[in-house]
Amino acid sequence: MPSSILSLTHANIDDMHRRNKLPVIVGGTNYYIESLLWKVLLDTGEKEEPGDGTDGAPARKEEMEKLGGAELHKQLAEVDPKMAAMLHPNDKRKIARSLLIHKETGVPHSHWLEEQRRQEGGDGLGGPLRYPDPCIFWLHADMEALDKRLDDRVDEMLSAGLIEELRDFHVRCNQHKVQDGSQDYQHGIFQSIGFKEFHDYLTVPESSTQQDKEALRDKGIEALKIATKRYARRQNKWVRNRFLNRPGDNIPAVYGLDVTDVSRWEEMVLNPALQILDSLRKSEEPTVEPIRVQGAKQGNKRSRHTCDLCDKVIIGDLEWAAHLKSKKHHYHVKKRRKSNPDYDLSERVGAPPVSTGVTLPQDFSAAAPGCSEDSKDSETQEQHSTDYL
Repeated sequence: MPSSILSLTHANIDDMHRRNKLPVIVGGTNYYIESLLWKVLLDTGEKEEPGDGTDGAPARKEEMEKLGGAELHKQLAEVDPKMAAMLHPNDKRKIARSLLIHKETGVPHSHWLEEQRRQEGGDGLGGPLRYPDPCIFWLHADMEALDKRLDDRVDEMLSAGLIEELRDFHVRCNQHKVQDGSQDYQHGIFQSIGFKEFHDYLTVPESSTQQDKEALRDKGIEALKIATKRYARRQNKWVRNRFLNRPGDNIPAVYGLDVTDVSRWEEMVLNPALQILDSLRKSEEPTVEPIRVQGAKQGNKRSRHTCDLCDKVIIGDLEWAAHLKSKKHHYHVKKRRKSNPDYDLSERVGAPPVSTGVTLPQDFSAAAPGCSEDSKDSETQEQHSTDYL
């Protein structure tokens, strides 16, 4: 969220508090909701946040991303080795962001993140809460019902002229990029769902048959529906990872409200929400229980593992566990066993088993043939904090 909008929103919230009014933040991206509730954006105290659009930072970041991942990662390792150790060489977007932060502030990105997390109430994902005792209402639905609702929404957008709007925008703003080979649908508004899904249809030669054009149009519609449903699942995952499973005690209550059947809106959503707010206003315990998350902590999301057998760098404990179970890894293990029967036995002694579906502890590590890992402790984990910079 741009710092100017964030500052304006905070000013409005503070004004409402002074007037003894209850601020209610509705809708929007979970990204923005979190940046309002927690101190997860960088504040250098001297400059605007890097990438806020006021100083040409987005253009410089885009130029950086045109370089190869290995080159960018090498540059980051020179100025911020801690951050480089937590980012995969292929993750050009986050690497470029970290380089830009160092360039703008003269201070390593990892330093800002460590300072942020050391604040009272901070955690592995960022700084403390901005406001005391907030609560979150999570409107969720059965996935089958949600998928149908999303498909219907796409159909409504098509009926309202989505294809015509896309074609007009393509001619005015995108066609020249496609023609000169500079379009990759990875920057700015072109990242939005809808552009790349209809690329083949919008660029089809005029000489193509009507049947071919309609087939590409239908292909784009199906791709749009799939991407929309995939995005909805990422939003649910975001709520679980950033709100429900947030480390530490600095976590607001999250109340789940079922919107599967919208005909029961008042019964299932409105009335329970009002009852919860009324109880909290009176400093009473709501009759509706917040969502409780059971189970062990998630593994280190920024630990660095190297598999020499597969020639891969893996970031994150869960990803590492998945790699150890992958067909490709087992293929290379069997291949190594054939060439050296004693290799596996000597390397795997004492290695903990990895079972499907297990939630790994923070200090999880596993040995495997030809593999090594470099796990960072919680103070230097970046996790997902760079998603906000």
